[in-house]
Amino acid sequence: MDRARLADFLRTRREALQPEDVGLPRGRRRRTGGLRREEVAVLADMSIDYYSRLEQQRGPHPSGQMLAALARGLRLSLEERDHLFRLAGHATPHRSLRADHVNPGMMRILDGLHDAAARVVNNVGETLRQTRLAAALLGDDSVHTGLARSMHYRWFTDPATRLIYPPEDHATHSRLIAANLHDVHTRDGRDSRAAAIVDALLAASPEFAGLWREHPVAGPYCAPKRIQHPRLGVLDLHCQTLVDPDQSQLLVVYTAAAGSESHEKLQLLGVIGDQRLP
Repeated sequence: MDRARLADFLRTRREALQPEDVGLPRGRRRRTGGLRREEVAVLADMSIDYYSRLEQQRGPHPSGQMLAALARGLRLSLEERDHLFRLAGHATPHRSLRADHVNPGMMRILDGLHDAAARVVNNVGETLRQTRLAAALLGDDSVHTGLARSMHYRWFTDPATRLIYPPEDHATHSRLIAANLHDVHTRDGRDSRAAAIVDALLAASPEFAGLWREHPVAGPYCAPKRIQHPRLGVLDLHCQTLVDPDQSQLLVVYTAAAGSESHEKLQLLGVIGDQRLP
């Protein structure tokens, strides 16, 4: 671990970011040209003291998880992320097995959608980032670990995953998810993240195994959906997607027709979040 160069690298990247780049207000009394240390700490989901000590060359040896959080918070490119890992004395993450680094361009767009139901997902259904409204609508995906990080895996192994969709839509979603995995598996090969998920599902889910034998072909990734919210009932939503071809990631935004009942429910959900309704 090169403490001096790590501290200098963090400082230069922090000072290069502007509040507007990460969806923060500039404010009238800001003296520094870039972000403050406390702002980076919040963006990276770590304590201010922990981040400050890293910049002051007296912090602990950060784990790979903490470095990944710093890379997201500082909106680093993949090359910058790998450099960060090397400075901290870690091997660089394997890019092909697990794409969990959100491209800075995607992050900037997501930062501007904080009032919308939006999330960034990779090609095996793992949510990499989501807005507060998306978490209130679809559930907080950050709690999952291992194979369960993939919504595709959870769909066939955890019945609770299906509760957000009406029962009559389940068969359609099953086929679309199996088709998506089939497409990614074919493209990425046997050593891919998709292959590990497929192998696990073939052993665990007869439903998935049956669909897999049919060689399903993927259609529109995000067709209109009906979301069955536990407190607000069914919402009829449209999906808009932005594809990042270099990262194999999608930015998915859920919207409702203006003036519709679903639009009113989505606005209400934006106010109440995960609070309980009387």
